[in-house]
Amino acid sequence: MAITEKHYSVPELAKLWGFAPDTVRPLFINRPGVLKIARPETRRKRVYISLRIPASVAAQVYAELAR
Repeated sequence: MAITEKHYSVPELAKLWGFAPDTVRPLFINRPGVLKIARPETRRKRVYISLRIPASVAAQVYAELAR
């Protein structure tokens, strides 16, 4: 994985693969190499985690699902 490698958001990858974002997110939430940017929970707002998925990690998951 390179720093200049293309990174996808969950909605982008879901659209490419033809799935809903709620289907794609669990596939990547605990994967090594996926960037996780979290907004901490406050009294009025829930935790929000934004994922950026490297193309190489997306390709690995796709290959696993295609088997």
